[in-house]
Amino acid sequence: MPPPTTYSIGGTSFGIDTLWRKKLIAQLKPREHRTILDVATGTADVAIQTVLRTGADHVTGVDLSEGMLAYGRVKVKKWGLEERITLEQGDSEALPYTDGSFDAVTVAFGVRNFEHLERGLAEMLRVLRPGGKLIVLEFSRVRYAPLRWAFNFYFGKIMSLIGRLQSRDPRAYAYLFESVQVFPSGPDFQAILRRVGYKDTTWQALTLGVASIYTAYRPR
Repeated sequence: MPPPTTYSIGGTSFGIDTLWRKKLIAQLKPREHRTILDVATGTADVAIQTVLRTGADHVTGVDLSEGMLAYGRVKVKKWGLEERITLEQGDSEALPYTDGSFDAVTVAFGVRNFEHLERGLAEMLRVLRPGGKLIVLEFSRVRYAPLRWAFNFYFGKIMSLIGRLQSRDPRAYAYLFESVQVFPSGPDFQAILRRVGYKDTTWQALTLGVASIYTAYRPR
């Protein structure tokens, strides 16, 4: 169960987000990506699964919310991964790490919430080593018209109603829908990555475009 101050992404995606996160982690290459930064780590789900699935030497998770990190530390301890996962409070737009510190950076459902998107992307580029890889998992605007109508109705109407009836933070569900509509997805997000300085960007649509995985590299 998530801490009471958050809402569950899984509750809005019927648990498909677990499969999406596995696809994100599958983008890592165990021999190349030994030290990893997980930005907007929340309660450390991606950090934990990264270590378990790739055998990474160390994952650092950073998030603004100390409450979520505290909950994440309990989970890390439960898995016995205290020596391989460090969770730290920090701002994604001013990362407290030196240049070239990490082989890879992962972000699951976090970049959409950056106050200044390009600044956050530039910070992640800075802390990647030359040749290091960025992997982003994020919700997308659905491009196929019939599915887009169903998606917009579900998230814009049904989930907002459920949020008002059940959630301690009913605006959270409305914000999810609204933020997805304005976030630059697909080729638009790739263009921003290139403008910031990344190269070799890719875009993979998941579940008919409901979410996307983006990859990019810091130039050598």
